[in-house]
Amino acid sequence: MKRTAGVLAVLAVATAGVAPAAHAGTAPPSLVDGFGLTVVSQPRWAEGSDRTFTFTVRTAAVPAFTVLPGQVSGDHVVMVTLPAGYDGATRYPVHYTLHGGGDYPNSTVGKEIVERSTADVPLITVTPNGGGRGWYANWVNPGSLGRQDWETFHLDQLVPFIDANLRTVATRQGRAISGHSMGGFGAFHYAEHRPDLFSHVGSFSGGLDLLSQEMRAAVVGTTQLASYGTPSVGIDAIFGPPFWPLDGVWNAQSPAQHVAPLRGMGIALYSGNGGDLTVDPIQAGVENRARETAVVTSAHLRAAGIPHRFLDYGDGSGWAPDCTGKHAQRACLQADMDHFVGFIMAGLARA
Repeated sequence: MKRTAGVLAVLAVATAGVAPAAHAGTAPPSLVDGFGLTVVSQPRWAEGSDRTFTFTVRTAAVPAFTVLPGQVSGDHVVMVTLPAGYDGATRYPVHYTLHGGGDYPNSTVGKEIVERSTADVPLITVTPNGGGRGWYANWVNPGSLGRQDWETFHLDQLVPFIDANLRTVATRQGRAISGHSMGGFGAFHYAEHRPDLFSHVGSFSGGLDLLSQEMRAAVVGTTQLASYGTPSVGIDAIFGPPFWPLDGVWNAQSPAQHVAPLRGMGIALYSGNGGDLTVDPIQAGVENRARETAVVTSAHLRAAGIPHRFLDYGDGSGWAPDCTGKHAQRACLQADMDHFVGFIMAGLARA
């Protein structure tokens, strides 16, 4: 995690990307261009895995992006974890899971969490590149970068691309979406915009309330800090000016207040409270503020009469061993993912 004092809302783990390595066994599936995506690197097994592969695509929706160390602007790495025994014949439901700010789609930690949570589970998991500061949105003022239409890339291009190239259950009942931190925002944002695509949604310590001034400060912080990519961008690049009366996009894109499209979905919110705020105070404070956005979201869901689960695990002592309720804590995230996978597999359509 890139720890940055002053950003008191949802941030994410920034871990080194996995360098894919050839696997000694069966080759991963080959992919065909389509839906606006050009494959520039065919799948290669991730290091030490016979279930997870990465591939690279380019898209005119996001032709360039601010990069983290080791990334190439415009080259979008996507990580896919297949179920054990994937044979190209049986169809499987798909879980899209979105990484946090300042993180990589193919991080070692992300791969290991997904592989552990899906061991012996008939589920395909897809983690797309969301950029260090992409915020899973179509940007308002991208400037010299060119289009930053992350939502278009993921929902209009990647989802049908995956369905065309892998053996999926290509229906709403066959798809779920989740995310951590910035990715939790993205998951709810996407599910609300396209309820026709997803039947389940989950947020792992996501920053869901753009009406919160703390959340706005966090987003603005990510536009300026090198730990979220270089070069930096304008503070109005993503959602426009963050100040009244010019903040209409911030208000309109805030997941917490626009929950009506989620009716009928399986919905789960996960958060700790930071635990002892004197221990690892940055991560404790970030998680504490992220929890407040989940509280606001849960209140709006209740007011709308929409059933949901809020796994509010406090200091983490009753959630998982070694989880102390901090932000981006691996033990907490593993427990979140384990629970969410069980939750969605009870409702997702199978072949």
